[in-house]
Amino acid sequence: MRRVSILGATGSIGQNTLDLIRRVPGEFQVVALSGGQNIAQLAADAREMRAELAVTADPARLDDLRSALEGSGIRAAAGEAALIEAATLPADWIMSAIVGVAGLAPGLTALRQGGTLALANKESLVAAGPLMLATAAAHGARILPVDSEHSAIFQALVGEDRAAIERVVITASGGAFRDRPLSDLEHVTVAEASQHPNWDMGQRITIDSASMFNKALEVIEAHEFFGLKPDCIEVLVHPQSTVHALVGFVDGALMAHVGPPDMRHAIGYALNWPDRRALPVARLDLAAIGTLDFAQPDPARYPALDLARQVMATGGHSGAVFNAAKERALDHFIAGHIGFTRMSVLVARTLDEIGGGAAGEITLESVGRWDHLTRQHMDSLVVA
Repeated sequence: MRRVSILGATGSIGQNTLDLIRRVPGEFQVVALSGGQNIAQLAADAREMRAELAVTADPARLDDLRSALEGSGIRAAAGEAALIEAATLPADWIMSAIVGVAGLAPGLTALRQGGTLALANKESLVAAGPLMLATAAAHGARILPVDSEHSAIFQALVGEDRAAIERVVITASGGAFRDRPLSDLEHVTVAEASQHPNWDMGQRITIDSASMFNKALEVIEAHEFFGLKPDCIEVLVHPQSTVHALVGFVDGALMAHVGPPDMRHAIGYALNWPDRRALPVARLDLAAIGTLDFAQPDPARYPALDLARQVMATGGHSGAVFNAAKERALDHFIAGHIGFTRMSVLVARTLDEIGGGAAGEITLESVGRWDHLTRQHMDSLVVA
């Protein structure tokens, strides 16, 4: 029986992971689960899975969690130190699905245990890609990508020589506003931005899809994880969301990964790797789909993509700056402090004013310093 932990268990990735685990009783032993504010869900899942430890990221909710777990024998804990502890408990496979840069420290801790880290937290590679990869190599750990696009690339490269890669194409649905007039975008609401046309995801990643900041992060993530040159990475708008990525080789061939817009495919691939197991996902009817459309993204509609190119060209800690600025811009949009289009304007200004490209080793502490500086700068721009 394989021991698994899920960091970020109450979000969409965590819930889909638990769905797959409960479909194969007796194959997995859940060690630790973590969540945020949804204490009822966290406690219910911990009880069902008979976890050893349940952690809420919010120390103020510890008493609520303890009450919800009373009599179960499951230990409750809260806060950053507890998340680190959850990542240290012996496990063969750990899902990293905590949203944002908050997932970096637990992910690094998990890698130091030498097992397999299923990485759904793209921010870790954006803010600290070299540190993540070096930590995995130093401790004999393995990182398996769980983003649908990076899982698709990973699968397309099985048995292939990476030196033969000519280009990689990452697809994007275009988000909630792909067909809205540009003049309307300044006034769109949080509720409108929270509705994805194809995927069932959490609010933050859904809004990031509408702005394509999510895709910008994925471009940087592909650059870091697969060691791809920036000019080898392309983005195409693909409204059907069935082709998740394509890998082009030096002989002109394109290897495409095609599947339904269901995160359980990428999660299941990582959970069962190196084997393929039956998964409860829809089987595509290509004749019914009929047409697969692709288009170049409009830079005016999706300025985040150009910002990703700027980050890759700058290097250093610019990924940490970009991610922190993006996270804080999203916070302010959700809170109603700024409009939708203002997010990219403020992130661009912060990249120009903060930079982050200075030489120096990327460490957890250095990422934290740049992250803090950037968030302060973003807040000052919003107030101004």
